[in-house]
Order: sequence, then C-alpha cells, then structure tokens
Amino acid sequence: MCGILLAVGDAFRADFGTALAALKSRGPDASDVLAHGNALLGHARLAVIDVAGGRQPMTADRDRLAMVYNGEIYNFVSLRRELEAAGHAFATRSDSEVLLTGYLHWGEAVVERLDGMFAFAIRDAQDGSIFLARDRLGIKPLFWGEHAGGLVAASTLAPFFVLKNFPRRLDAEGLRDYLAFQTPLAPHTLARDIRALPPGTCLRWKAGSRAKPRRWWTIPDATEKAPKREALVEETDGLLAQAVKDQLIADVPLGAFLSGGIDSSLVVHYMAQAGARPIRTFSVRFAEAGFDESPHAQAVADQYGTEHHILDAPELTADTLAAALADLDQPLADPAYIPTWALSRLTRRHVTVALSGDGGDELFGGYPRFLDSADRFPDSIGKQILRGLLRHGLAPTSLRRRALAGAELLLYRRVELGDYRGSRKDLRRYLVAGVARAAQPERTLELWRELAARHGNYDRGALLRADLWTYLSENCLAKTDRASMAHGLEVRVPLLANAIQDRMLRLPAAVHFDAGGGKALLRALARRHLPEAVWNREKHGFSVPLRANFAGPWRDWTDAQVAAAAARAPWLAAGPLAALWREARQGKGNVRLMYTFAVLLAWLERYPLAA
Repeated sequence: MCGILLAVGDAFRADFGTALAALKSRGPDASDVLAHGNALLGHARLAVIDVAGGRQPMTADRDRLAMVYNGEIYNFVSLRRELEAAGHAFATRSDSEVLLTGYLHWGEAVVERLDGMFAFAIRDAQDGSIFLARDRLGIKPLFWGEHAGGLVAASTLAPFFVLKNFPRRLDAEGLRDYLAFQTPLAPHTLARDIRALPPGTCLRWKAGSRAKPRRWWTIPDATEKAPKREALVEETDGLLAQAVKDQLIADVPLGAFLSGGIDSSLVVHYMAQAGARPIRTFSVRFAEAGFDESPHAQAVADQYGTEHHILDAPELTADTLAAALADLDQPLADPAYIPTWALSRLTRRHVTVALSGDGGDELFGGYPRFLDSADRFPDSIGKQILRGLLRHGLAPTSLRRRALAGAELLLYRRVELGDYRGSRKDLRRYLVAGVARAAQPERTLELWRELAARHGNYDRGALLRADLWTYLSENCLAKTDRASMAHGLEVRVPLLANAIQDRMLRLPAAVHFDAGGGKALLRALARRHLPEAVWNREKHGFSVPLRANFAGPWRDWTDAQVAAAAARAPWLAAGPLAALWREARQGKGNVRLMYTFAVLLAWLERYPLAA
C-alpha cells in the first residue's frame, strides 16, 4: 500500500520532490523517484509484501516500462505461475512485479485478470505513453490532470496543490455533487483541472492526443436465477471464507476492525476459521449509548479469543476535529470519518494491515433505503396538478416535495441539496448566481440516476447497483482509505473480492431481502456463526452526535469557519449560510448540511480555489 505520483513535462520538475512528500503518510517506509524520459515517477512505500524486494518505481523489459502502483493483488501468486509458464522470470516475491510483468505480457487487458484493490501508472518509453487504471469499485484512489502539455497523476489531490504551476480553480459541478451528496463524485473533484479516474476505468495518455478514459469493467445486471436459499447461504459462506483467507497474505502484522456489526464480525469469524493467529481486533467505545457498539464487539472478541483493543472515542474537541479534517485531500462530509480516523490511529500502533467489513451493506442489500423502490411512490392526479401549479408559480414552493413521485422522490430523499427551486433543498439558495448556473443543479447526482435507471428502473437491484460507483466508492471507501492512510495503515475489504461481486451482482436482488429486511444472506450466516448479541438487534450506524457538538465543543471552531466564508468561498451565499449556522449552533435545523459546509470551509483554508 502506497502513495504514487507521476508527472510528465518540465513544468513540474522543480516541485516534484515536495509534491511526493505530501504522500508520506501513505508510504512512511521508503520514498523513491525515477526519471524515465520526460517523466518523473515517485513512490512513497508502505511495505507489506516482500518488504526487502518490492521497492518502486519498478521497471521491466530493459527499462522500457516504468511503474508506480498502490494496492494489493490477492491472486498474484496464481498470475505469477501463469506468467512463469509463459517464459517470464521474476527477481522479487512482490505483487508489484507480477502486475508490471502482466502488463508486459497482456497489455491493458491485465486489469481484467486482477483480483484486488489497485491504482497504478505505467510509462512506456517506446512511445512516451502513460497508462492509468483503477480497480473495479474504486477501493484505491487515483487522480489525474493535464497542464502545459504535460500530465500529473497521483493517489490524492494533495500533490497537485504543491505543484506551483498546476492551476487551482473551483469545479462548480464537483461543488454541486459535494453539497448534494457530501462528497464529489468521479470524474469531478473540487478542482476543475483535476479529474478523479472513476472506478473500473483506465486511461491511456500521450502528449498531443486527447485522453479518453474508458470503462474496463461494468456493473453486471442480474442474469441468473436464485438457487434455493439454503444452498445459496452455503455457497456464500464458502465465498466469504475464501476471500478472507486470500486477503490474509502479508509479511507484516495484521488485524481487523471490529465494530460489533454483522459485517466486521463475520470477517473475524473467517479469519479464525482460516487459522489466523493471533487475531488482533480493534473497536471504538462511545460514551453515548445510541452510538456505542463495543459490548457487541467484545462478545465476538470473546468467542474467538482475539487480542482485542478498545479505543474510547476521543473527546470530540475542535482540535480533534481539525486534526482529522487536515488529513483529507478533498472535503468528505461523512461524520463517520472522524471515529474511523481515530480508530486507524490506534490500530496502526499494533498492526500494519487491517481487514474491514466495508461493502457488506452495498453488495448484500443492507441499507433500509434499498426498500424504497420507485414503485412504492406512485404518481397521482393530485401530484400532477400540484406540479403544474408550481410550474406557473401558483403554489408555494414549500410544497415541492409533495409534488414528487417515483424516481424523482427517491432522488429528493437521497440528496441534501439539488434542483428544487424555492424549497429547503434548493442548491441555488447557497451559491451566488454565476456559480449556481455553472453547477447545473438539474444534473444533481446524474451518475446515480443513470445507474438506477439502467439497471432496473429504480427497483431494489438498481438502487443497490447505483450505490456502488457513488456512495460506496466515493464516500465509504474514500473515508476508509483517507482515515487509514493518514496513519500509514493498509485496510483490506474482503467482502468486495471479485468472486463475491461476480456472484452477488448476477443474482436477483430478492435474494438479499426477507421478512426481516435486507442483508438476508449475511444475517443467516451471522445466526450460524456469531453471538446472538450481534445479529438480534437493530442496525447501528458509525457516526458522531452532530447536534451536541455544534451546540458545544465545535461551536467556536465553526463560528470561525463561517466568519471566514466570505474570504475563502465568496461564491457561497452569506445570508443562507449564516442562517443555517444560527440554527445549528443551538443544536437545531439541518446539522448534517451545516457539517457539510463547515468541512468545506476548513478544507478551503488549506487548499484555496479561485472561482
């Protein structure tokens, strides 16, 4: 696991070393730079596999190819055997060398053979081209941008802001997505000249040619009939056991996040089943009863005899908040980032790699919102009449929500702000006119809508798939990646292994739902393997009490952020923002939206952008 940086062109040479240093927390074990023609490749290494031999940047074919890579390829041993049979020799035991040799042998098609999490850049000296790729679901991040005839690619946005010659301009559409969904959605970022390479996407760049990202993997539709429930539970049990076993490969100490929920608890079960010893587990204990799951985590730890570590949730002072947010390369307004950041700090004191239960809700239908398919909100004559009245200004805009039906109502429920003129969710309320137009509110959550329509017209299976390249990739996985890599901790997500994706996404969504709600397969396995305290209770989130914090320890800090808004973000509408904060500082109103603005303003202090 690492931080990677590539820059092509003279404009970025002077600052390259400083830019690479911005990735040090992602790779604290080593830092190396390779000059390869007109390109510089930099690598900040967190050594996990072949600690002595897997250094990067790495070259192949008599230095024709040069690569920097971030991730883990779990099937690299089988790929290595296949490549050896084809006549290739290896100098290291690393998955990095297997990836680069695989590219030499298979070309771009190598990505289709990889089971793992990855983001990488390869330069070919033969034609000066650059090949970039990101894994199926975006477990690992990759950003790129063109300027002055050159190219920059990096694990995070931070290096771009260090390069003095790289432009720093606001992307209004990235801002729209962030305010609507608490995170920018690929390919947008907050910076207009920096693109996020979307999940399951690769790109070939060559000077003088237009770069065109292409999807190398697409989310599959359900194409198979569901087997009998008991047979499917048995099959899923085997798939999960193998995925966890495959991801235990490491030459450094390894553990697991253990929240006390079904997903992470099952991961610990399969670690024990695979013979992992010792099993080191880590959880957070919250003072607030409604947030604390530590007794359930302890029950799992006791059952499997793990070496369990409990972190008392840090006092959520303004200093704690500011320290956690300082490690974000772009704003992410999921409050769960803060305890994940603190948990990662604790975990890194004991291990270098941790397994997580991320992805269980998305692949196995765990969110209650998956029950809200479009057909549950039918249109009516009354709604149609109200929409007509709203169009002609003959009804108050506060009634806009009541006029929505089907997919449009689902979208309204999914976003904080959007294309809802005059309502409390009107994006235009919070932006000055020019930026509001550039943001194109009518395209709010466009990718989510496209996926939900394409994969089943907003039915349960479509909603599950729409989350994979939006909420999962750009929120959940980004949160885990940034929180863990801020402390040099690698986090693996076995529930998102290729074999599990391939099987679950080809089955009808109905297999995940029963009278008890969603995640039926994992609940069945939890009843089989885990203490009743884990599965016989309501689902808990992993968050922090925003109302209490805005009215208490974060009050002065947020006062300062709002006071600085005019200087940092003159494109925000001052009046509505101030009104939102007046309510939130009393623990009232839409505190989630206030947190979204506070995170944005804090980020802009570190990474200013011109409109």
